[in-house]
Amino acid sequence: MTRLIVNRRRFLSGSAALGSGLMLSGCDQFDFLGQRGHPLRQALEQANVLTYRAQRTLIGDAVLAREYASSEIRQGMKPNGSTEPTTPEYLALKAQNFAPYRLTIKGLVEREVSFSLDELRNMPARSQITRHDCVEGWSCIAKWTGTALGPVLDMAGVKPEARFCVYHCFDNIQRTLSGDILYYTSSDLIDAYHPQTLLSYGLNDVALPVSNGAPIRLRIERALGYKQPKYLHTIELVDDLTPFGRGKGGYWEDNGYDWYGGI
Repeated sequence: MTRLIVNRRRFLSGSAALGSGLMLSGCDQFDFLGQRGHPLRQALEQANVLTYRAQRTLIGDAVLAREYASSEIRQGMKPNGSTEPTTPEYLALKAQNFAPYRLTIKGLVEREVSFSLDELRNMPARSQITRHDCVEGWSCIAKWTGTALGPVLDMAGVKPEARFCVYHCFDNIQRTLSGDILYYTSSDLIDAYHPQTLLSYGLNDVALPVSNGAPIRLRIERALGYKQPKYLHTIELVDDLTPFGRGKGGYWEDNGYDWYGGI
């Protein structure tokens, strides 16, 4: 099993090296990512599918991410991505210390449900010390506290035809002439129900800071940082990802990143 994991890491390293070469060649080398019929884009998409299937087959659905001792937390958790959303909805919640916040579960469920921050904090809690791996190349060990996502989904009654969770967030990752583009990403139900997948409201034994995703950040511990959405407000159960954004399952995924993002 160790050899298989190492081989996957070598494959990812090779992919990163290819990406670095393209970057050194100039930004216009990435134009193919926006061309759905381009053969190189199609090849990369097929590689993503193979990577996803291989990891699911070789590593298994329930294998846990490594957890660390508290002595290995040597620095504060470095923020990644957005650090302070400016959408009116978020600013209003922040001004009231997130008291009116609700997390909504909707879509292919038996009943749409929503929970306040206090309700989430009063659910069975779990703390885990894990390593955050950013696609930019840095890592950081931190302690995350929250409630497991799986049982929360069960309260809504996930329908059999549901295949994915789409995670909708408050942060305006990009501004355009037509308005803000809000961050979103997605996962399959295997990652959603993984025992380490948390609706996290605590970081290193304090309330989750705004820069790290307050009031709720999802932790999918076997995935890269861009699959850990911050400022989460809605989880939508769906059977198809194509209606969202550009149809690739997430903001960064729409811009050429691997959908699975597993490590």
